[in-house]
Parts: sequence; C-alpha cells; structure tokens
Amino acid sequence: MRVGILTAGGDCPGLNAVIRAAARRLMTHGHEAIGLRRGYRGLAEHDWIELDQRSVSGILHLGGTILSTSNYNPFREEHGVEKVLSQQTQDPLDAVIAIGGEHTMMITRRVQEELGIPVVGVPKTIDNDVTHTDYTFGFDTAVQVATDAIDRLHTTAQSHDRVMILEVMGRNTGWIAVYAGIAGGADAILIPELELTVEEISAAIARRHERGKDFSIIVVAEGAQLAFESGERRLIRASEDVDQYGYPRLGGIGAALAHELEQRTGYETRVTSLGHVQRGGTPTATDRMLATRYGAAAADLVMAGETGRMVALKGTEMTSVPLSDVEGIKTIDLRYLELARTFFG
Repeated sequence: MRVGILTAGGDCPGLNAVIRAAARRLMTHGHEAIGLRRGYRGLAEHDWIELDQRSVSGILHLGGTILSTSNYNPFREEHGVEKVLSQQTQDPLDAVIAIGGEHTMMITRRVQEELGIPVVGVPKTIDNDVTHTDYTFGFDTAVQVATDAIDRLHTTAQSHDRVMILEVMGRNTGWIAVYAGIAGGADAILIPELELTVEEISAAIARRHERGKDFSIIVVAEGAQLAFESGERRLIRASEDVDQYGYPRLGGIGAALAHELEQRTGYETRVTSLGHVQRGGTPTATDRMLATRYGAAAADLVMAGETGRMVALKGTEMTSVPLSDVEGIKTIDLRYLELARTFFG
C-alpha cells in the first residue's frame, strides 16, 4: 500500500510528530509512506518525497512541517481536479492522510466523495475549534506561549502601574484566551462567544484600584468584538483585505481596547500582540504525545480500510468520525469563562 501524507493550511506545533508517527506506523506494517509537499498542491503537481526511517528521524521536537504547507484547494484552482486525477492515473496512491483544519477537512471529504481517493483526516489547529474532537494538537503549545507572556507582563505591569492587554489568536473562538487567561491570572478576558463591554472592563479596573491593585492584565482573542453598553459593536480588522476563504484579516482589537480604556479610566495602557509566535516553535510534551497518537491512529484507519473519516479524541480515547459530520466551529464551554470571571476585578 502506498499512502500519501500531507499538511495543509496554517502551520502548527506538532505537525512533524503526526507525520513521523503515521509514516513509522505504515512502514512497520510493510507499507510505503509518501510525503506530499505543500498540501494538496503536492498531490496535484506530483511534488512527492519518499518518507523513510531516516527522513522522519529527529523531527519529533521540531515546529513547522518538513512537508511544507499551503492553502491549495484543487476544487478552486483552475484545472486542479484534472491535475489530481491525472496524477492518480499515472502514479496512483492507495490512500491519503490529510492533516489540517476545518477547511482542509472539507476538501478532504470531497477528495474521497468526488474523486474516489480514499482519505483519512487529522484535525489540526492551535485554536482548538475543530468539531467532534475534544482537543487538537498545537493548542497546548499555544496556551503555554500565551501563559508565559502573561506571566512576564505581570511583572512589568506591576512595576509601572499599568494596564497590560495581551492579544492572542482566536478568530471564532476563545479557547486560547480563556485557558491562558485563567492559567496566567488575567483580570479580564474578551472572547468572540460572549461579549464583555468596555464599561464592564473599566469598572473592573476601577475596583482593583480601589483595593490597592494599581495594575491589571487583560487577555483578548483577536476575533472578539469591541462592545459598548450603548449597543455599539465593532469587529476590528487589520486591513480591508480578506483571506482565501473570504474571512476579514483580523488584528488590532488590543490597541482599540487600550484606547477606549485609557480614555475612560485615565490609566496608562499598553498592548502586546503575540501573533504567529503562538504557532511556531517547539511543541510541548503534551502536544508531542497527542500528535503522535493522532498520527498512529490515522495510519491504523488507512490500513483497516476505514477511510472517509477523521481521527478524533474523545476523553482519553482515540476514535474517528465521518468527515461528512465535520463542519462548523466548536465554541468554548462558557462554564470556563464563568470560572474565569470569579477572578475578574
């Protein structure tokens, strides 16, 4: 059996651990592992590399992906489908393991349903918002990076009696913001799922000052809206451009919030935006372990002929769900935010 392995969409800590585990599992059982470079572009353009014991050795701890990645979608690219089918005719693969986020899972489902190529999906995102799986690899690393930033901001905020705002990733959900905010002892957290008005945050800061706490830490997800008691809502965009999926390019909510808080409270406010730092670098031990389990489980599904499915974590068990069920966004359980609010103000 010849099995292609690809990584698509944004990079994420733990991708190499998945590649390593899937390839090693396949090789152990006498199958051939092929690396498809730059996501589905590699499948369409026959940009392949052989994955052997040597090529997947020493990559467990590395960030990024040795296969490179892209947002190539054969169903959107001119002649993309024809290229994939042509390559499959000339040099066929028996199955493909695709590692990516929600959009990659949708493409992967279509590859099997419309092009007849057996596929298995592996969910990947630091945002932890892919449905039907409890946790995705990369999330723990992103939370650790954000928590470390909060810890460091505490000391400078306290030294200068400042309000410090940390902007983290999270277009549609607040998983990173809430987990890091609780772990780092944030005094307020803003997320897309549940609004917290500028007036409420200002009041919380004022209460802290009344108790002699002359500094505050606020964590905000990039997709949170700037909300006011008047009912006004603002989604802050980094530019008027949209990405390849039609989503606005977000960024700047931290700076916008800082401006509003300074005007209302009179307290000096500074902003730190972590950006892509959350997606890069060495994965945590937790993510290495989780990614390894995902990769091995994906290979097992392929070898068992159980394709058209996505590997999923349910509790402590690895399982799988039909790719046709994987759609929409998994929002955070708001009970976590209620826990966080215990410590606001």
